[in-house]
Amino acid sequence: MYKFFLCLLFMSCTSFGFARVIDTTTVDTTTVVNEQINYWKETNKVGVNLSEVAFVNWSSGGNNSFSALMHGLFGRKYQKELLNWNSTLVVKYGFNAQEGRELRKTEDNLEINSNFGYRRDSISNWYYSAKFNFNTQLTYGYRYPNTEAPISKFMAPGYAFLGVGTEYSSPEEDLTIYISPVTQKSTFVLDQSLANEGMFGVAPAIRDEEGNIISEGEKVRTELGFLVSTAFAKKIFDNIGLTNSLRLYSDYLNKFGNIDVDWELNLDLTVNEYVKANVGSHLKYDDDVKFKQDLDGDGNLETGGPRVQFKQILGVGVIYSF
Repeated sequence: MYKFFLCLLFMSCTSFGFARVIDTTTVDTTTVVNEQINYWKETNKVGVNLSEVAFVNWSSGGNNSFSALMHGLFGRKYQKELLNWNSTLVVKYGFNAQEGRELRKTEDNLEINSNFGYRRDSISNWYYSAKFNFNTQLTYGYRYPNTEAPISKFMAPGYAFLGVGTEYSSPEEDLTIYISPVTQKSTFVLDQSLANEGMFGVAPAIRDEEGNIISEGEKVRTELGFLVSTAFAKKIFDNIGLTNSLRLYSDYLNKFGNIDVDWELNLDLTVNEYVKANVGSHLKYDDDVKFKQDLDGDGNLETGGPRVQFKQILGVGVIYSF
């Protein structure tokens, strides 16, 4: 009997130990989720600014008018460790319709920017950089009220900048400074009639004494020069932001020291998430851009010299981001 109880005790202990072994080998069913890091940032904004004036039996007089400015900004930014690639597409088109007058264009711009940068380490604010910029217009431009002879067209002119250099990006402020000692500027005038006139700096057509064309004007002008550009953005108040961009370019081969200027300053005023106002100015000077005007009063446009170009904008409209 004693041996029988010993056997039962031994079997009980063995069974309990076996059960403990099985229990300690329970499978862990916890799911581990690997978080995916997205190195891309997207910006998509479209908007329209509207202005309208209407008169009915208005004693002081006036003409009914309507203005619209449509604009879009699309950006893609890739940033990973030591690499930075930022590209934007900007489209603007505006017009004004006034009673008793033809529809007139007030804004027309298509611009593409792409900037690739690489820095040596994660604490440096200087990048080895390559920058590309292209801009042109979408429709014909006229010296109003003359709408018979266009003074500009799509890709007449068109400008392309391609260069390499170094760029400083501030970690505390939204500020970048780009310096390129080697930048190629290409000016395109793909309309032959404008190219024959030597518009926008291309070589004009060669004519005989009677004005007949011996050799057509060139459609492309290439320059190699020095480029400095800056971009700055700052939130002045909770609902007011300022942006400033400046580009200075000088050609090594032709009139070095004669600087092309492109300066744009904007104030963005936010009413709410969708309604915003904009006050801006845009100043340009390019020695190669000659202006056409009626110099002798005969009704025909003659080509004059270069002038400072200035544009001021005030608009209120709706902006949608997605």
